[in-house]
Amino acid sequence: MALLVTVHLALVAVWAGAMGYSLLVVQPKAARFFTDDDQLEEFLMTLAHGNRWRVVALLAALILTAVAAHDRLPVLVLLPLYLCAAAIFANVSWRHWPARVFALPAERPAFRRSLRRQAWAMTVLAGAAFLTGLATSTGLL
Repeated sequence: MALLVTVHLALVAVWAGAMGYSLLVVQPKAARFFTDDDQLEEFLMTLAHGNRWRVVALLAALILTAVAAHDRLPVLVLLPLYLCAAAIFANVSWRHWPARVFALPAERPAFRRSLRRQAWAMTVLAGAAFLTGLATSTGLL
């Protein structure tokens, strides 16, 4: 059981950390580095390419490990957090990015703002899940 909880917490910590790093470091620096909007967009598309199924697998692993470790993790709290994050991710992955690929240059800033809001929402949900799981598994809650 301890191994499942550890795996679960490690997965959610990595996800929240990666999201935070992308939002706070990578994206702002990329925006400053690329003065040409087409190059910036191409770079951001390259970063995003191929990540869809990795995130789907990560969410599945989080849900499975939470359910499997239900004696030590608050599944009724964690599952709604993960399902909300999954719904946002589905919107980003299957609606936002396809529309963004075909967006006119003048539409790109709005797409970037929308993605940033959705990414922050997923980051907050992942962080809340991590803190909840950590507090519960260590007896703080």
